[in-house]
Amino acid sequence: MRLLLASCSGGLVGLRRLGGLPRVAGSSSLGMARVLSIENVDQKTLEEVLQETSAALRGGGVVAIPTDTIYGVASLVSSNEGIERIYEMKGRWRDKPLAICVSEVEQVYRWAKVTVPSSLLSRLLPGPVTTVFERGGDLNPALNPGLPLVGLRIPDSSFVRCLVEQCGCPLALTSANLSHSSSTLSVQEFRELWSLLDVVVDGGVISHGGRGGEALL
Repeated sequence: MRLLLASCSGGLVGLRRLGGLPRVAGSSSLGMARVLSIENVDQKTLEEVLQETSAALRGGGVVAIPTDTIYGVASLVSSNEGIERIYEMKGRWRDKPLAICVSEVEQVYRWAKVTVPSSLLSRLLPGPVTTVFERGGDLNPALNPGLPLVGLRIPDSSFVRCLVEQCGCPLALTSANLSHSSSTLSVQEFRELWSLLDVVVDGGVISHGGRGGEALL
């Protein structure tokens, strides 16, 4: 997967309008979902995909995105509706927590009570690691209710990190599969979920990823 992505601190983060979303080149539809490709696309198309995906999330939707390891499904942490939809579409037990995804190491300190040196955190993230800390008081109580801990990820993916920044809110994130099934490395492997999603972002095959039932928690 090749991405032509500029810094999130530039124009991409400024694309926050909800109306008048463009018809993205290379997109297709199946049921509810819009399937938007970011594989070998130009900068304009990539920005359009970011805009449409973030608008779906801010509207309470659930989307599928490629991470640095596998495909995941995500909603905003602040969206009770989106969180509930993730559990329903995956057939996931309610006592299995969702991880959250942020875009920068500094944001971990807002959502969790960090107990390791900042130098260690910076060495681990971004990367294929889920850090687990005591949850912060600002987290939505509907996310993993009753659990004192929370898992946090910063995927080594410029697309995912820019998506989080554009939404202005962390993502609730788990693997794009039915519970107890293998994790997925291409969008075709979770076609059974397409009709339950608002947007599917196709980044091609994640060749450097890994298999596992719930690799994103």
